Amino acid sequence: MTDPAATPGEHADRDRPRDGLVIVDKPTGWTSHDVVGRMRRLAGTRKVGHSGTLDPMATGVLVLGINRATRLLGHLALADKEYVGTIRLGQATVTDDAEGDVVSSTSAAHIDAEAVRAVLPTYTGDIQQVPSSVSAIKVDGVRSYARVRSGDEVVLAARPVTVSLFELVELRVVGDLVDLDVRVVCTSGTYIRALARDLGAELGVGGHLTMLRRTRVGGFSLTAAHTLEELEQDLVVADLDDVARVSFATYDLTDDQARDVGFGRTLPGTDLGVGGVVALFSPSGAFLALYEQRGPDAKPVAVFV
Repeated sequence: MTDPAATPGEHADRDRPRDGLVIVDKPTGWTSHDVVGRMRRLAGTRKVGHSGTLDPMATGVLVLGINRATRLLGHLALADKEYVGTIRLGQATVTDDAEGDVVSSTSAAHIDAEAVRAVLPTYTGDIQQVPSSVSAIKVDGVRSYARVRSGDEVVLAARPVTVSLFELVELRVVGDLVDLDVRVVCTSGTYIRALARDLGAELGVGGHLTMLRRTRVGGFSLTAAHTLEELEQDLVVADLDDVARVSFATYDLTDDQARDVGFGRTLPGTDLGVGGVVALFSPSGAFLALYEQRGPDAKPVAVFV
């Protein structure tokens, strides 16, 4: 993998970048911001955003929006996320993952799969989770990780998250340590390394995360993802029209309605047919806006023209 700051080859022969999504398989060692920076160069536009940060150690699905699609990211159903990872029992670290210094070591050789599965329900369902102190959460305007690095002791407030699946896939004994391969399905804002920390504490031996790979974000899985090397050769962009059509209920407009939608006007007496956000399309099939039903009228949520 080339350095994140390196300038890629010339892409002057590329067509003007489309509005759409790029599903990246993020490499280890890169921040999400690094990936956004590279995509700005590949796509030839500053208008690139992502749907949710991955730590540098983690790999896997990172959903990027290009141009107008950056505004669509906040409306897509991307809160549900799936991961595979490895938790090491017997060592706790300052960062709750393998990038931090070990702060305690305890033999975990006596921990078996039955003991692990017995405590997993404690961290499944609707739970209150204390995020890792070395995180990007701001405390009085300063990132928590910056406060920790400057010597401050930081304890963040617990926040509600939902872990719909926390599953032990395999247990391996490594000397006095135990490695757990796990699968997790959870909502946005869940810290998998905090799950590792808390599981190790519950078992009385400490724990931290040694590997994490995000396999799905909403309806976008690794099967749709491309490495940065692949995207250097062929920038695969899911068109905004296609993304909107598969992500929302749809409504086809008349010419007159399409003109009104272009100005963000309410559509009086228009029944969209379903509740929630609906994608509106012009007679030619172009995605124009997201609207929702409010009483007898359809009103704009976000206009994309």
